[in-house]
Amino acid sequence: MGQRLCLVLVLGASPALAAEWTPPQGCRLDLTVQQRSCTVAQHYRCEGDAPGDQWVAYFTDEGLVSQSRIDAETRWMESTDLVSGITDRLDPDARDHASLSTLLQTGSDDFDFWTRSDSGERLRHIGRDDLTGTVEIDGETLDTTRFNLRTFAESGELLIERNGSQFVSRDLGRFFGGAETSTDWTGEAQETNDSPVRFIRRGEAGFGGTTPDYDCNMQMVGLPAGGGA
Repeated sequence: MGQRLCLVLVLGASPALAAEWTPPQGCRLDLTVQQRSCTVAQHYRCEGDAPGDQWVAYFTDEGLVSQSRIDAETRWMESTDLVSGITDRLDPDARDHASLSTLLQTGSDDFDFWTRSDSGERLRHIGRDDLTGTVEIDGETLDTTRFNLRTFAESGELLIERNGSQFVSRDLGRFFGGAETSTDWTGEAQETNDSPVRFIRRGEAGFGGTTPDYDCNMQMVGLPAGGGA
């Protein structure tokens, strides 16, 4: 579930695209993933982080829009929307932290935790991941998942509910996005598909590239309140 928070992107004005991206000093770029929904993900690790921590930076055709860090259990340690400048961080205390190892060992994982933004907002995230099978994408064997995620304001108001599918790499220890429907507190729904298409490693053409290749002439599909086609 580490993929989901950082893909709630605000596609506003951003710096111009660079032809190739270099991670911060002390970090090493491991993988570039071309995804649907006109996004490119740069996956990297940094020397000063805890063992198992991973970073990802997301680019759209507008430029760099967000970056986030997960731990070895794919918990959302921190996530920054680089358009708004707001960072959300995981509260250390949780009723039930997300656990990748539990998901892979048992086939399902429930979670119930809080995040806090540097603007002072606290959000509660409750949901579940279930393994549903396996698939191969661009030579990578991935587990497929089904998920449900509800995000609540500190007051208890339901802000957004998300349902869909994702992918998990056992080798890389992380989630990748998939097809989902999200519904906000007004009843407005959107359908997105952030599925990976190409996995690009060091030495391969496109490694570190920031120009998205897929679905860039498409927009998210908005559904009327209450769902429907």
